[in-house]
Amino acid sequence: MIEVSSFYSELISKNMNFFSGVPDSLLKDFCAYIKDNVQDKFNIIAANEGNAIALSAGYHLATGNIGVVYMQNSGLGNAINPLASLTDKFVYSIPMMLIIGWRGEPGKKDEPQHKKQGLITIELLEVLNIKYDILSENTNNQDMKDILTKAYMYMNEYKEPYALVIKKGTFNEYNSKKIEEKENFEMSREEAIEILIDNIKDNSVIVSTTGMASRELFELREKRKEKHDKDFLTVGSMGHASQIALGIALGKKDREVYCIDGDGALIMHLGGIAIIGNKGPANFKHIVINNGAHDSVGGQKTVGLEINTLEIAKACGYKEYYSCSNKKDLLLYLEKIKSVEGPILLEIKVKKGARKDLGRPTITPIKNKELFINYLR
Repeated sequence: MIEVSSFYSELISKNMNFFSGVPDSLLKDFCAYIKDNVQDKFNIIAANEGNAIALSAGYHLATGNIGVVYMQNSGLGNAINPLASLTDKFVYSIPMMLIIGWRGEPGKKDEPQHKKQGLITIELLEVLNIKYDILSENTNNQDMKDILTKAYMYMNEYKEPYALVIKKGTFNEYNSKKIEEKENFEMSREEAIEILIDNIKDNSVIVSTTGMASRELFELREKRKEKHDKDFLTVGSMGHASQIALGIALGKKDREVYCIDGDGALIMHLGGIAIIGNKGPANFKHIVINNGAHDSVGGQKTVGLEINTLEIAKACGYKEYYSCSNKKDLLLYLEKIKSVEGPILLEIKVKKGARKDLGRPTITPIKNKELFINYLR
């Protein structure tokens, strides 16, 4: 097991002092440590992993130093384009250290959305011709130092990215020392979702974003002894739930389509709302549950509470846009949007966190798809 403080110190000793990325549950201890020890302007939680690659490239162009990019292996999908068309040796040849959490590692039990990505993580790095090492709970501090020295020499000589693939349990536990100011909002995300499903038309359908929102929606249906056929649970593909919902809304104009989105997911592919606004589906209700955090992977901060989501929706062509942070206003807006032509955006500001005993969907994604398709038909 590697001490995160030693890992960080080794990076800093090699002038790798700029960090960007999207948090991952396997890297939460590392992310917590750099949050405590790096100024915000040098540790940027990016909108998506491709943006993080570009940030690191820009910092290298400006300073000559090698940046560090952290991500879950699912984020390689967002990162492939700039890795192949920006940093590659056939283009600009820009070095950077990639720290990649290995979800869905072959032979290890994990959620369905991680299985394929876990199987092809190493293959993707090899196709991209990115050198890599794999770190695990059996990697000690001295091994880590030797690996980082080798990687640093390689990046300086060949001007190419180098990846460290991180298995579960690689880093020791680290709890952030910083006490963050918490927004004192009235509702939890789960409470907001339950109020939502209590106050939509019976034949409406829901597309929920990846992470806690889909897990909470599933458990709410179980608690209420309701079927799951009205809900499409987007267990992977972070940031794409709104476009799935848009496709459904365009294909089923007789149904109200509610997209339960998160602030991190919305920001990851923010351009999607421009397309929603441009296509103007009257039956589209965009519900953005905003707690200013990446809740599913450790609660790291997003800029969700620092941007004006309503002004963005307005600029992109949404017909109506509202924001609330208490139950009374939420009930008023949910009643109002039943009879208002969309696309509509309703931002619900909620507290961070989730129940400790929150489970995961017990039906497979394929079964969820089949139930949903049959309901629509």
